[in-house]
Amino acid sequence: MKPPVEVCVFLLSLLAPGVLYTMNNIPALQEPLPILGMGMVVLGCVLLLLLFTVKNKTKLDPLFYVFAEFSFTCMVGLTNALEQSGFISGFMGFYIRQGEPHLSSAYGVMMSYWEGVVHLVLFLTIIHRMLNGKSYRSLALLWAGSSIAHQIVLIPGVLIGKYGSNIHLVFWRNVPFFVAPFWAASVLFSRPRQMPVITADKISMEQKKGLLSRPLDLLLSLLLLGAAAFCVFRGFVVLDCPLDTCFTYIYQYEPYLKDPVGFPRVAMLVYFFYALPLLIVFIYGLRTPGCGWMLDWTIFFAGAMAQTQWCHLGASLHSRTPFTYRVPADKWWPVTILNVLLATVPTLLALRCHNNPAYFMKPVPKGQANSEKKKN
Repeated sequence: MKPPVEVCVFLLSLLAPGVLYTMNNIPALQEPLPILGMGMVVLGCVLLLLLFTVKNKTKLDPLFYVFAEFSFTCMVGLTNALEQSGFISGFMGFYIRQGEPHLSSAYGVMMSYWEGVVHLVLFLTIIHRMLNGKSYRSLALLWAGSSIAHQIVLIPGVLIGKYGSNIHLVFWRNVPFFVAPFWAASVLFSRPRQMPVITADKISMEQKKGLLSRPLDLLLSLLLLGAAAFCVFRGFVVLDCPLDTCFTYIYQYEPYLKDPVGFPRVAMLVYFFYALPLLIVFIYGLRTPGCGWMLDWTIFFAGAMAQTQWCHLGASLHSRTPFTYRVPADKWWPVTILNVLLATVPTLLALRCHNNPAYFMKPVPKGQANSEKKKN
């Protein structure tokens, strides 16, 4: 009996450690150009194996191949995380030397764990649902937000940080991994969302309630406002604001913000210029009925904030971060709580929108029901 496709994808991803171990022990494959060439060949072979695996499937979503290929790279990330953490050895040495040395940093390790665990689980779940005719759009949007946030912090962080003077040819393999999530997100946003059937009376009743009549939405609005203020404050901190409060915070609470690796500075600027406007728009969406875009964008944003905050907080506490840039022991709890809240609030908002979407639906004539077609 042929195993399910998602099992085949997982088994293909398990080839990654073997490929890495082989390349790590063949000197001829340990130069930048051979590493890049071998990487392209391996990904091409994985694609051919995938085509063979699903040759009997008809009308397969093109996103399947993106998710399946990325599953293989997720296992590369997990291998790197395990080796940098000391659990295994002999797999990534050549790649750290001649490929992407930033992957040995605290940020790189936390990023690799996220990619190797969270993204891999998401991919296998999405593929399973895709091949069984179930909706996977929300999970895919969650991944798209996470992956785009990963890339827009990683690439500029490498270029402007201390690793910018040691960029090898292999680093530019990140370009297609940067483009693919944007393409996937555009495809996903263009598809109609699967909506529950809700009567016009219930939609009307929900949308007549003011913010004060919805205590959960009021609390979420206040939390979003607090998150926005925190993004503004840390944006000023990394922009070298001379205020005493900013000076005190960066030296006594989060010295990681001035770590020369560059990643924390880029992350805070991404929050300032991209997360902040979205937080304000979400507050508007909680006050204004019929904002259907909230149902998709909150999921996308939750994935982005969860990934970025995991990497940022984890790296600021990690032993690979120099002691002078780590969160001081006496400030561990307040810094951790603030950063966890910043990741949690978007998730709570996404769950609220998903569990009770009536307030965000477009009004329909009385006596009818919202019955948009269920599509992926």
